[in-house]
Amino acid sequence: MGRGWRGRGGWQQADLPSADDAAAWFAGRLPDGWFTGAAEVIVDREEITVIGTLTPLEGEFDDASRSAAESGRISRWREETRDERIEIARQAEHRYGRKVAWGASLGSTRELFTHLAVPVMTRLRQPERQVLDTLVAAGVARSRADALAWAVRLVGEHADTWLGELRDAMSKVDDLRSQGPDLA
Repeated sequence: MGRGWRGRGGWQQADLPSADDAAAWFAGRLPDGWFTGAAEVIVDREEITVIGTLTPLEGEFDDASRSAAESGRISRWREETRDERIEIARQAEHRYGRKVAWGASLGSTRELFTHLAVPVMTRLRQPERQVLDTLVAAGVARSRADALAWAVRLVGEHADTWLGELRDAMSKVDDLRSQGPDLA
């Protein structure tokens, strides 16, 4: 275990404040009435994303009209809550050392706004580059970067259960590490 290692994420997360209580903090901080229930709070080392479900629409809509109405309601909520969301995000960014992104869902419509796109560097051997180049040549992606993002999204959609189990296992490993001797 190398110098600066402090649990999952290694040195990259060493100086970040813990965000283990972020969902609870947002539950206490968000105004009553914004969402129909508890907001979904997703945390990684760069960003905290807060997504809430808005009050259902009233009235009859066909499928296309319903989608437009849902998008319009989300847009209205975004504008009406902008100043307060900025203040809450400022407080959370100070507390957790991460940017805050917002989103809302209503019916089958889910929209995220002000979320980060973080560059990630990787080294790929020729067979992996050929996969990306095939996606670009087929018009699935505009560039290798887009092709890699597409592949990651695809894996995320199809391996959700497995990724959840992996996250649970990593959490158990972190718990065991915290119970072990301090190597510092």
